[in-house]
Amino acid sequence: MCFEASTPCSSAETDESRAKVIYSLAPAMGHNAEGHPECSSRVSAIVSALEKARLTPQFRGSEIVQLKNFRTATVDDIANVHSKSYVSALEKAMEWASVQGVIPIDVFGDTYATATTFNESLAAAGAGLSLVDYVVAASKITKNPPVGFALIRPPGHHAIPKGPMGFCFFGNVAIAARYAQQAHGLKRVFIIDFDVHHGNGTSDAFYDDPDIFFLSTHQDGSFPGTGKFDDLGHGNGKGATLNLPLPEGSGDLAMRSVFDQVIVPSAQRFKPDIILVSAGFDAHVLDPLANFQFGTGTYYMLAMSIKQLAKDLCGGRCVFFLEGGYNLESLSNSVVESFRAFIGEPSAAAEHDDPSFFHDEPSLKVKQAIERIKHLHSL
Repeated sequence: MCFEASTPCSSAETDESRAKVIYSLAPAMGHNAEGHPECSSRVSAIVSALEKARLTPQFRGSEIVQLKNFRTATVDDIANVHSKSYVSALEKAMEWASVQGVIPIDVFGDTYATATTFNESLAAAGAGLSLVDYVVAASKITKNPPVGFALIRPPGHHAIPKGPMGFCFFGNVAIAARYAQQAHGLKRVFIIDFDVHHGNGTSDAFYDDPDIFFLSTHQDGSFPGTGKFDDLGHGNGKGATLNLPLPEGSGDLAMRSVFDQVIVPSAQRFKPDIILVSAGFDAHVLDPLANFQFGTGTYYMLAMSIKQLAKDLCGGRCVFFLEGGYNLESLSNSVVESFRAFIGEPSAAAEHDDPSFFHDEPSLKVKQAIERIKHLHSL
């Protein structure tokens, strides 16, 4: 399969062999509501920060590749996760949006749509599917394929099978998980969701599926109120859902412990064929929508650790998908740190993580949460 990245397709094999990260951009510039946190500036801010840090193909050659001509997801792709009646209703709603400009689109009233939302949501999902294609193709010719990163919006992990929710329309990661199974025969998919909010839509899509392991860390009690410890999956899928709600104030120390004690042993036991990541950056201490205290260095750690986990367990096949993150500065700096981790450069987090922003973590509560989930899942 051939894709136009930042160089001609004729040299695709060379690019795949050399690249350390491949990313796609679907900024959904028409999907925008003034004053809303999930706005069109988010991906633009990330791109500007990557350029400033000289972490683009212009500066890095074949080490960093932008996948420019990616395909748009089809209705059939979306219908692997969402009901066709919902997809049809959303498309129909675009007529109303074209007249009204911006319309409320979910029962909570916090999710909006514009006339371009449907098509831009298809583009976002398609950008992720194309990265799956690219990373899988690269893994067949090198033991060190690039990490994929879909810098896309709208986000996806709250979108339930029958409707939109929490700024999300289509479950980009969930759609990619089904696609990896069906198009590439990658039966066992391990999904890590480190957004500060529970990925309820992804969880709902696979709650009874033993071949897709969904692991979410999130702030206890935050939107949407789902993702309890004892939500383990259902039927044949029991045990393939792991929810770890963490207390307010959890930060870098908590996440390092969670990674070592929960994420790694869960993945090792599951033996995935590919790892997909719902990469939300709203757990940052500066983010306005939650009360965690990750730093940019936390995201460097997560990116490097997940890349290594994929290398150890599934031939390096790993794709990240942008979810939350609503402080433009912390969002963009955290994605830059992720790119630095992917290409093996030292972290520059000390330039951004002001010690005065951080306070003591609730270490005892974190330890209790980790012990509880380890007991529930026999880790």
